[in-house]
Amino acid sequence: MTDGRPHLAVIGAGPAGLAATVAAAADGVRVTLIDSAARAGGQFYRQPATELNAGRPQALHHQWRTWERLRDALAQHVEAGHVRVLTDHHVWLVERRLNRRPGDADRNSFTVHALLGPAQESPVEVRADAVLLATGGYEKILPFPGWTVPGVLTAGGAQAMLKGTLAVSGRTAVVAGTGPLLLPVATGLAAAGVEVAALVESADPKAFLRRTRALAAQPGKVAEGAQYAAQLLRHRVKVLTRHTVVEAHGDERLEAVTVAALDTDGRVRPGTERRIACDTLAVGHGMLPHTDLAETLGCRLDGLDVHVDDEQRTDVPGVWAAGETTGIGGAALSLAEGHIAGRSAAARLNGNEPDPRTWAPAAKSRTRLREFFAALDTVYAPPARWTDLVTDDTVVCRCEEVTGGAIREAVDGLGAGDVRTVKLLTRAGMGWCQGRMCGPAVAGLAGCQLTPSRRPFARPVPLGVLARAGGAEPESESEAEPE
Repeated sequence: MTDGRPHLAVIGAGPAGLAATVAAAADGVRVTLIDSAARAGGQFYRQPATELNAGRPQALHHQWRTWERLRDALAQHVEAGHVRVLTDHHVWLVERRLNRRPGDADRNSFTVHALLGPAQESPVEVRADAVLLATGGYEKILPFPGWTVPGVLTAGGAQAMLKGTLAVSGRTAVVAGTGPLLLPVATGLAAAGVEVAALVESADPKAFLRRTRALAAQPGKVAEGAQYAAQLLRHRVKVLTRHTVVEAHGDERLEAVTVAALDTDGRVRPGTERRIACDTLAVGHGMLPHTDLAETLGCRLDGLDVHVDDEQRTDVPGVWAAGETTGIGGAALSLAEGHIAGRSAAARLNGNEPDPRTWAPAAKSRTRLREFFAALDTVYAPPARWTDLVTDDTVVCRCEEVTGGAIREAVDGLGAGDVRTVKLLTRAGMGWCQGRMCGPAVAGLAGCQLTPSRRPFARPVPLGVLARAGGAEPESESEAEPE
């Protein structure tokens, strides 16, 4: 793939990365698609392992035909030599260089540094003329008493287990938290034979009545929600709105959860507690964008989201971004943004001025979906007083075993007023995950805004790899075609 055509590296093989790759390759750019998973698809299109011989994998998905079109288009570009797919490549840094040549215009070049395989010890470098970040998002974790008991997992974790391994973590489940992800998780578990004892949603359904304009603009999304509601009814799943999980019970294994109703201020209403027996709790409170690579490149952020223009360009020349990394908005929005980013990147790499008319339908969809999810964000917010449930004994940072009491002491007793100071005083966020899991909780308990951490690398890197940096094998020959 060194035929002289410009080279685009796309990082992330979820909906945004796939759409971008197909669009850019169709416009004459050679593309290397890099992903940490064993197969392309991301979390949304996660597939069961081939060895499981799943007879009907489409039963675990909606928008299956969209996946098939992307998969087939990607395979055709791979066969034609326009695209190379590198799976099991864990990107930890993207370096940008500005090449200056006398009499020549300045040109960007990028080196994508990755760790190869499950052990993540073999360094690989991919060099490209431009980079498109489609790194997705990760779940927001909010602690409560008992959340570390085995059997408690994130809503996305439960979904990934079911999609990727065709397995479930127990026979009786409670799905709780807030956000649209709870619906496919609950219905997916129920369809797999799990008894879903309750879906516990902290949001107030009446809040949707104040968002009728945004809902009316997306009838497909409304219909999708109605389908989930019908499935919940068919599986006799009890739905508790304006409720939250107060505590998870169990020693070696989850045995039950206590849930309670919330008042209009987000406080637990005394006397409404009820205990529900279960061996699995799938809990989620929304998602946050993955921005580590964008931050190391110096890309501007809008709050926690990567800032992009109408072409999905960041403010760093040669870097595009699409999907959840620019703001959480689901697969359909990611597909639209990925298509726009791929077309724009291809045009500019080929030395042309992009024509927005070539992506007009995607741009129209992007506008409507952004408005829709902005409205959802105001509805699906964690309870305003969720920190009241975090006792002094509740572990907040699992890596360093820092409790809620230690964080409160750092704030109230030692004067910490931001996440960084709390980290220095308590070690919260200094562990393996580098605050990805506990960051929102620490910020909430400290009473401050969650801000980007400005990590130097996107993932832990062995010292030996750092010592050999620059001497890695360029343009890895390890390829995996989409299945």
